[in-house]
Amino acid sequence: MRKYKTAPFEVPEWIGRALAVLRPREKLTVSDWAEQNRVLSGLSSATPGKWKNRVTPYLVEIMDAFSDEYIERIIFVKPTQVGGTCAMENMLGCAIDQEPAPTLVVYPSDDLAKDIAEIRLVPMIKSCPALAAKFREHESSQLELKFSDMHLYLTGANSPADLSSKAVRYLLLDEVDKYPGASKKEADPVSLAIERTKTFHNRKIFMPCTPTLRNGHIWRAKEAAEVEKNYFVPCPHCGEYIELKFGQIKWPDKKELPEAADRAAKAVYVCQECGGVITDRDKGAMLEAGRWQVVRQKGDKPKSVAFWLNTLYSPFTTFPEIALEWLRSEDDMELRHNFINSWLAEPWEDTKLKTNADLVLERQTELPMGVLPAWTKLLVGGVDVQENCFYWTIRAWGEGMTSQNVAHGQALSMAEVERVMNTEFALPNGDKMLVGLALVDSGDQTDEVYEFCLLNSSWALPCKGVDTMQSHYRITTINKPNSRANGQRLVLVDGGKYKSMLAAQMRKPNGRGSWMVYKDCDLEYAEQVTAEHQVSERRKGRLVLKWVLKASHAANHYLDAEVYAAAAADLQQVRLLGLAEREPEEQATETRPTSEQQSDNDWLNVGGDWLQG
Repeated sequence: MRKYKTAPFEVPEWIGRALAVLRPREKLTVSDWAEQNRVLSGLSSATPGKWKNRVTPYLVEIMDAFSDEYIERIIFVKPTQVGGTCAMENMLGCAIDQEPAPTLVVYPSDDLAKDIAEIRLVPMIKSCPALAAKFREHESSQLELKFSDMHLYLTGANSPADLSSKAVRYLLLDEVDKYPGASKKEADPVSLAIERTKTFHNRKIFMPCTPTLRNGHIWRAKEAAEVEKNYFVPCPHCGEYIELKFGQIKWPDKKELPEAADRAAKAVYVCQECGGVITDRDKGAMLEAGRWQVVRQKGDKPKSVAFWLNTLYSPFTTFPEIALEWLRSEDDMELRHNFINSWLAEPWEDTKLKTNADLVLERQTELPMGVLPAWTKLLVGGVDVQENCFYWTIRAWGEGMTSQNVAHGQALSMAEVERVMNTEFALPNGDKMLVGLALVDSGDQTDEVYEFCLLNSSWALPCKGVDTMQSHYRITTINKPNSRANGQRLVLVDGGKYKSMLAAQMRKPNGRGSWMVYKDCDLEYAEQVTAEHQVSERRKGRLVLKWVLKASHAANHYLDAEVYAAAAADLQQVRLLGLAEREPEEQATETRPTSEQQSDNDWLNVGGDWLQG
């Protein structure tokens, strides 16, 4: 049989191109995608050019968590200038290219969203061929970028309607601690935005943010995450993996070098394991060999992970620069606040202005509940009204602003409050006293409180909390023409001023001028009375002091009741107690402030040593 020799078969070029189009694309992680596709602009990056993971290696695992099918929520608690924004943009670009789906990016304001779209996002898209091929620029608007297979929505947290109108798979929440709070009509912006992802079983939520307060969105999200990771790097001397901590940056003392800049220039990092001196020349290699380690975990298959990093890891910031910023902030509260937040990535809280439950329990006297101290001159009450109950307190006051809680509790009805406030309390000599005045919160169940106080006008007045008055309290009248309470007195109470006063007195040892409680006082009361602490926050470009809850959802009802009791004592002229019994010559040697000045200044003088130290 004749054999034929066959020539090898050659695939036509057009078939090869067609097969290449039909071949499934290799799925890349975000970090690999960034190295292949991302080009940084000199207008928005300190290191323009092709993206290199080795520059900020700590971002690799954070970005790749976005590619992990098991991870749903990623929290990045960060300082400024560590590449967090670039990491978010890489996640966004990878999603547009590889797994397109409806996406929402939320910024603190609409104006900021527009600026970032123009300056960063659109240039990023145009510089990347894979994204530019999909981009429908002429169909897009400032806050809605359209692609061939998905929409990218941009909005500000100040636009509730935009946050609640679109279902999205990808949600990126930038700088959540700068978002406005919840309003009476709407939930907070973070909750509203997360609601938009509920219909997607494979949703991804990314929250990068510099923290502000401990009860801010990002710190609460970190604490709620199922896994928390910190970045550890190997010491170049001993090889041990260490976490870079600010306390390990050392510099000469003031005696050796008086000028702060000279001291900071010699700053180095001292390894906490071996004492070896680490300089910025070592940092690059340490970062590349670094790794994220779990510091807290709950559950076997976590869906949320939090990453925390401070500015010591930044390849763009040196140890001397960090030291100098700390030294510059020593005598400037605003600079210190910024350093704690923006450099150390920690929530700000002034530890000098903190209270705690143990402090309250240290203020116990030897008198049991219901027994008045012998020095009692006034007996007042405060009632915090909740939707389904009433928290009340009764406090005895004496000379020198001395006070003691003699009873407190929770009532289920106004009738029970009336009974409690009409209870007789006994002095050691057998004399009896009744509550002379009680202030009742009218913020909830307003009409019912007004009616209650009208019927018990001999000892009860309605009150309402307000902020930043010139004085601690002010008396106004109720303006409700169709109500029996119309024209009734209403007491406006500046809670912040009274809380500062109570905290200052709380720090004083038991005795004259102290704020005390009865023997065997319960822990719930102690915790509620100290549920808040004073922090500074930025308001209209300046720092102001404000009392806030130490933790979200903490109860502070007894604290509010004590504030109202303190205001009631003020209305009863508590500061004048004992003055009439003093010698006229002694009184003449003092310069008395006006009543308005006294209302403001005396509270600050009480316990002032605690406020300062």
